[in-house]
Amino acid sequence: MSETKTFISLKEINVKHILGEEDQPADISPDLPMRKWLHSWLLNPDIRGNHQATVESWIGFLIITNLFVMLFEHIPQIYDPYKSWFHFFDVFSVGVFTVEYLLRFYLAPEDEEFSQKKNPRLAYVFSPFALIDFLAVAPFYLQAFIPVDLRVLRFLRLLRMLKLFRIVIPAYYEFLELNAGRSFRQRIHALIFPSAYGGKLQEIYDGFIGVCVLLSVFAVVMESVQSVDYLLNIEFTILDAVVVGIFTIEYCMRMYSCVEEPGFKSPIAGRLKQAKGVSTMIDFLAILPFFLEVFLHHLLDLRFLRVFRLSRLLKLTRGNDATQILVKVLKREWPVISASAFIMVLLVVLTASLGYLFEHDAQPDKFENIPTTIYWAVITLASVGYGDISPVTVPGRAMTVVLAFIGIGIFAIPAALLSSAFSDELVKEREVLKSELYEMMKDGHIDAAEIENIRAEANRLHLSEEEVNALITQIHQALEREAKFSHLPINQIAARPDFALEHYKALVGDIRQLGLLVDRAEFDKLAIDKGRLSPDELALWKHIQHRD
Repeated sequence: MSETKTFISLKEINVKHILGEEDQPADISPDLPMRKWLHSWLLNPDIRGNHQATVESWIGFLIITNLFVMLFEHIPQIYDPYKSWFHFFDVFSVGVFTVEYLLRFYLAPEDEEFSQKKNPRLAYVFSPFALIDFLAVAPFYLQAFIPVDLRVLRFLRLLRMLKLFRIVIPAYYEFLELNAGRSFRQRIHALIFPSAYGGKLQEIYDGFIGVCVLLSVFAVVMESVQSVDYLLNIEFTILDAVVVGIFTIEYCMRMYSCVEEPGFKSPIAGRLKQAKGVSTMIDFLAILPFFLEVFLHHLLDLRFLRVFRLSRLLKLTRGNDATQILVKVLKREWPVISASAFIMVLLVVLTASLGYLFEHDAQPDKFENIPTTIYWAVITLASVGYGDISPVTVPGRAMTVVLAFIGIGIFAIPAALLSSAFSDELVKEREVLKSELYEMMKDGHIDAAEIENIRAEANRLHLSEEEVNALITQIHQALEREAKFSHLPINQIAARPDFALEHYKALVGDIRQLGLLVDRAEFDKLAIDKGRLSPDELALWKHIQHRD
């Protein structure tokens, strides 16, 4: 007897669990003692579905907000008009931090770290995190009993930043555990480059770099506002120096550890290859203007380079899936896009020449020469029409009407090509995921490693629960059809019209999927030039791919 295949029942597949979106209620009994119940809901990181992550997130947000508030407090023009609001925020922050400290003190006997101690609460009080929490609120209460200079008080309040270690230190210990026995360079690589060794610390690092980029770009934009730059000029200068220092260290760490990446193993050639990469060039351009201005300001006026600091925004494109897909689309469709761009340039030059011919005598100041007229040609063909330059002669206006209609079609071609190609690339990526799912489900189960792979790909392609569920349904049906027909010869399938119909649908689906995954240009070249497909076969292929 032939071995029967087992398949996953759709009822057994929890798509929310695969995507990591499962709304699992916290398994916390309401009959627990109050102290244990509170700890389970608010502070226990091991119970899924409780409020521990939410509490940590809001505390972290309040800490960061305090940093910016303390920055603005020493600027009289900002602080004096809103002194009462600053005081209210300080009281609110101290209140929240005090409640957090007292809550952790009360719940210390339930914490695994202190529950085995002789006096859990006393052990908590002298623990590093508790000392940090105490220092975050102590200066506020200290001023009620001891006269403290306001400037000293503001400095002491900076100790609240130490509370961020409550997030960073656990991630650091996890990072050490993941990288036990690995070299220093491998650890740097795990921190800089996404990998299985990075853990939560690598995510925190990426988030920190992203925040630095946004702060830096925001500062560059606000520097252009004279009233803001007058108030915060020193702060902007310090921020830029700090950010450049961070980006410089990041650049050096990336160049140092890149040899751990596949394809970059050579100490010299690998680093040169990394340096020539687009993302690394962006990192270099992010810090270059600062150093040029520092070292060459006495020779040249390089203040104009400051605007190039906005290139730091491009650092956010590293690892961005949409950017990677767009690059793939541009590479694949470049022959068509370049041909379209050539026609556009040709049309612009021709239009500018005719505009100069018809309008120069009537408006020599506006249609001064052909290079100047190119500006008018572009805004006319692009259907923008600012109106600052417009023809006044009858031939010039007649030509403008014709060109405006032509421009609607010509200038829309690249946008339509990119839109269509971008959509095709997304479909292609999803078909690849479908193929991977098919291979995963052939053995009748999905293991933990496969779930992680599906989750990563679904997040990368921004697939919803319904879309993943639809993919799994299609694969399940395909596997059932395969099991039904795989052991039957073609004559037995043809003997049953219902079997033949299902088999035909499966074959057409396979052909359509093949068309999405194959290099179409190479396929058509082989089919036509080598004559491997007859005209009818090629026409049928294109019809199935909706290309007729």
